[in-house]
Amino acid sequence: MEQGRCDNTTRSFNGFNRITSPSSTSSSQRHRQQHTTTSGPPLPACASPSAHVNRMFSFTFFYPFLALIQSFLVLQESPRRHVIAPCGTSQNVPRIVETEATTAEPSAAVQGATAPLVQALKSTAAHEVSCFHFPGHNRGNAAPSSLSKLIGMGAFTHDLPELPELDDRFYPKGVILDAQNRAAQLFGSSKTWFLVNGSTCGIQAAVMATCSPDDYLVIPRNCHISVISAMVLSGAVPKYIVPEYNSGWDIAGGVTLSQVDEALKELQKDGKKIGAVLVTSPTYHGICSNVRGIVDACHPLHIPVIVDEAHGAHFRFHDSFPSTAIEQGADLAVQSTHKVLSSLTQSSMLHMAGNLVDADKVNQCLQLLQSSSPSYLLLSSLDAARAQLSENLKSFDEPVAMAFETREQLRLIPGISVLDLSSFVSDFPAIDPLRITVSATDLHLSGYEADDILAEEHQIVSELVGTKAVTFAVNLGTRQQDVEKLVQSAKHVSEKHSSAKESRFRKCRSPLDKFSVKLTPREAFFTNKKRVCIEDSLGEICGELICPYPPGIPVLIPGEVVTQDSLSYLINVRDQGMAISGAADAKLNSIMLPSLAHFRIVCSI
Repeated sequence: MEQGRCDNTTRSFNGFNRITSPSSTSSSQRHRQQHTTTSGPPLPACASPSAHVNRMFSFTFFYPFLALIQSFLVLQESPRRHVIAPCGTSQNVPRIVETEATTAEPSAAVQGATAPLVQALKSTAAHEVSCFHFPGHNRGNAAPSSLSKLIGMGAFTHDLPELPELDDRFYPKGVILDAQNRAAQLFGSSKTWFLVNGSTCGIQAAVMATCSPDDYLVIPRNCHISVISAMVLSGAVPKYIVPEYNSGWDIAGGVTLSQVDEALKELQKDGKKIGAVLVTSPTYHGICSNVRGIVDACHPLHIPVIVDEAHGAHFRFHDSFPSTAIEQGADLAVQSTHKVLSSLTQSSMLHMAGNLVDADKVNQCLQLLQSSSPSYLLLSSLDAARAQLSENLKSFDEPVAMAFETREQLRLIPGISVLDLSSFVSDFPAIDPLRITVSATDLHLSGYEADDILAEEHQIVSELVGTKAVTFAVNLGTRQQDVEKLVQSAKHVSEKHSSAKESRFRKCRSPLDKFSVKLTPREAFFTNKKRVCIEDSLGEICGELICPYPPGIPVLIPGEVVTQDSLSYLINVRDQGMAISGAADAKLNSIMLPSLAHFRIVCSI
């Protein structure tokens, strides 16, 4: 079994000796410190008020009143401190600015805690107070009984807003900063942001922070839909790389260094400005790209590398895993901590390293994209997941052993195939050992048919199903009886369907092989649209993002020409009952097209 590494990095898990502490003062902190201590031209915007001050002096009509009593006002608050400082504007309105600290300042209640944000949430919820703040269930006093009976009162008791003792997510200096610093140290980054809008907002922020309108973004064509939405938001122009495609599995792999190098040279030859290169590594099926080689090609050109590492948050925590994107020199890496690790669904992390990307700009983008009312249940779950790994550096020993054994046992079952690196021609450096993808096409079963049998007859619930394969994710919570049941169920499928007739699923060519781009995603998204029957859309320009989900890889992207291959593929998966996201018509009987008289060609492949 291939256990290749993306580079020759070695790691020690007896203390994580490769991890260096993040800088005690971020660039964003230094930036804000300057504005509170130096004079200069008026600032166009003031630092965000804290949650506590917001509750006391909400909205701008209170500011003249604040100006009158400024010299008499003293805010007595602990552990967070705030000051009223002149904003320097012509209106002479006071500016509410948080005093800065170079390191986190947790309260006495959380000092020394292994999960400071979890401890702060617990301590705050335990206070006997009269609540006149949101949310409306008032720490569970008005919790809907149907939900409280399902999940318990604890979730409501700890569902708190941005109270002063819980820190400010956009300008953290207390327990959130402490928790993020600990995460950065564990995951090997110089700076880490906690995300409550999933990895999607991390991808969007990374692209917006590196690409201005009309900058080119080099991306694999099998990127996640969040990358497409990021281009709609940023105005970036895609330069697609077509990944290697295995038709026998209907699975696309990663991208190669030579493909990235060729794309960069083509753009440079045409005089195009390159904002960033984005790589998906690992893919949903666990295929890793040579991030180190891609970084070495991009950094001399001062091009940042973004890695969608949503499926690789666990890579740092076992020697059998591939190297992480940050270890290989990536500038930004987005990880779904909730996937293989143990945080709550929708919680993720964005890691940064190096100095090619402006941390302040990333922070600004995250403020635009994330909710202003973050869930502290999600935030604290990230802190808890990090603490869980810190306390047990051998957490993945058992899952890795189970995954290797399961993979080998599945290989021995007649009619069952297991995806590995030999399934691809390209020299991909590694595959995630915890991602097990199997095919029963030799038994004349499509992926959908095999998945239905496993679910309905054996109560086996997979992570991902495709036209020809089913993917199972082994994680920290996987039990020995689960993998044993999977193997036994696969044996039963093999025995029962060894003489099965041809699958009902029609064979289709890859929808990613050939495509033409006539508009940027942003142009196509904001044009007026018309609806036509999907059968009449051949040769037209698609006006919406159409994507079987999961895995979340678009078959058609706004601005692309509808081809026979993409149309046949979509109709095929639709008829098999697969969920289609992005389309205005969920049943995919019709499709939205831009109602324009002419188009400018952006690029074509």
